[in-house]
Amino acid sequence: MEELFTLLKYAFLGLLQGITEPIPISSSGHLVIAQYFFNLRIEGLSFEVIMNFASLLAVLLIYRDDLLRLTINGTNYLMTKNERSKSDFMFIVYLIIGTIPAGVIGILFDNVISEHLKGIKTVGITLLITATALWLIRNLRGRKNDADLSVKDALIVGFAQAVALIPGISRSGATIVAAMGLGMKQETALRYSFLLYIPVSVGGVILGLSDLLEDPRLSELLLPYAVAFLLSLIASYFSLKWFMNIMARGNLKYFAYYCLIAGAFVLLFL
Repeated sequence: MEELFTLLKYAFLGLLQGITEPIPISSSGHLVIAQYFFNLRIEGLSFEVIMNFASLLAVLLIYRDDLLRLTINGTNYLMTKNERSKSDFMFIVYLIIGTIPAGVIGILFDNVISEHLKGIKTVGITLLITATALWLIRNLRGRKNDADLSVKDALIVGFAQAVALIPGISRSGATIVAAMGLGMKQETALRYSFLLYIPVSVGGVILGLSDLLEDPRLSELLLPYAVAFLLSLIASYFSLKWFMNIMARGNLKYFAYYCLIAGAFVLLFL
């Protein structure tokens, strides 16, 4: 019976992670709420690494054509200096620049965030902050395409991603809010946001791999981890596809409503 409960627990958390990771409502915040609400506790970083890898694979699948184009054109520009490939090469440069803030801040302040900013009340407050930010940019319609980005844009969106290390601050929400606030079109903001997720996610997986391999309960939890991984991968894929359609229609206000209700519920009742 205990083994069945463990399997269901990880299945639920994997599904929750997958659904909430791509959309701007904070997957980390929802995992904190779920663990508090159901009196669950996930020890160590193994589960986080597995869920991160599942969402990463979903993003790679959806943006595989963009990644292939950027790789081919970026390499072509390096070798031939062909001006037609320059915008894709610079987009790669801006992705690298945008990754730096979250990487540096994550390494320097990981312990502070883990020890002091993962409380349930913190999540309630940060969900309200996410709601406010989404509401403020709900009607923005920018003009910047991929070729119009700058170093300043990359750094600002990168710092927004770094702020999202705090549970309850949605990573996709923070980066999309920053990108649209800088005048990017919705499609460009979405693409930059999720391509920016890839190097940070890869770094997280690499840094957490030792924790996974050294997990004393790895053999015991192999099946629950596998089920959670599969559910998270599938849910992340379809959730991101759905969110892309939402972004195309400009309906971010509904996510603002949701974060407002969720944040208020946490602060008032949990």
